[in-house]
Amino acid sequence: MRWNEASDSTDPSTPVLFGTKGLVRSVQTPEFSGITFHEVLAKSALNKVPQSSSMPFSWTVNPYRGCSHACVYCFARNTHRYLDLDSGTDFDRQVVVKINIADVLAAELARPSWARDHVALGTNTDPYQRAEGRYSLMPGIITALAEQSTPMSILTKGTLLRRDLPLLARVAEDAPVEISMSIAVHDDALQQSLEPGTPTTKARLATVRAAAELGFDVTVFMMPIMPKLTDSRDHLESALRAIKGAGAARVVYGALHLRPGAREWFFEWLERHRPELLPRYRRMYAGSSYASTEYRRWLSERINPLIDRYDLRGRSDDDYPATSRMRGRPGLSRTPQKAGEPAPTQQLAAPSQQALF
Repeated sequence: MRWNEASDSTDPSTPVLFGTKGLVRSVQTPEFSGITFHEVLAKSALNKVPQSSSMPFSWTVNPYRGCSHACVYCFARNTHRYLDLDSGTDFDRQVVVKINIADVLAAELARPSWARDHVALGTNTDPYQRAEGRYSLMPGIITALAEQSTPMSILTKGTLLRRDLPLLARVAEDAPVEISMSIAVHDDALQQSLEPGTPTTKARLATVRAAAELGFDVTVFMMPIMPKLTDSRDHLESALRAIKGAGAARVVYGALHLRPGAREWFFEWLERHRPELLPRYRRMYAGSSYASTEYRRWLSERINPLIDRYDLRGRSDDDYPATSRMRGRPGLSRTPQKAGEPAPTQQLAAPSQQALF
């Protein structure tokens, strides 16, 4: 990236963040046409996960807010409204960069009270989105966690992860490191339409292979699975075959959920690209952000036999948080044993998909 060609934005239409509090500058560059990066000085790096949460980690770190991956279904879109930005175009094009986050994190982890709890990276927006190639925040974050022997996990769609795999492999010799790659769509045209700023599925699978060759038990998140778009038996089988071929150890799958912010943006995408599905989606998500219990059961009954066929340890996101908490094991992430997996979903007479959706 020719960042020396970047310029501070003086465009009056560029949003002002936090009333300029904490804002160092807003940067635009030809390599990221239409995107503004707002460089800010963060006061804190660690975000505490509420004790009431079922998430399998205690803390998160998010070096970026907003995401140039521009996934139309992204659940984090609504968080941009806290910055007085919209959850649609602004989320994709107004990206906040916490340029001092590694130093702030190192100071927080050095406190005597730090208990070396599991820290998750990539829970809100992707830490390996394209801007990471310029700002290189993740090596400092990883190093700060490693210096305090802190277990960490990374979830990303970004193939830039490969840059840091040697560092992560060294870190994993002393502290647990879990790596997960999100690969939801295994149709190239559909993937580029739904996730226009992401690397291709093929490139992400190659990144899974690179991590697996270094000894990581890589998890692939097949999330979200979208009704009538990616839930056919052929699509699911093709996906699982490719994931197994890339050397992944397990999969986590889950049906699409549409929170406010993401819901409106996804419905706009449907109206442009698949208008025949819009009435069905409106009905399906009329009363909840989540797919119905019946649909999720139907999906489990469809995908679980395929997971078994490809000898992948799999679970739905309904089960994942409660059963996958890291337990302070040293070294590389290891795949849970079969005995520790949740009991199979009770077999019921499967209703037709038409009745579910």
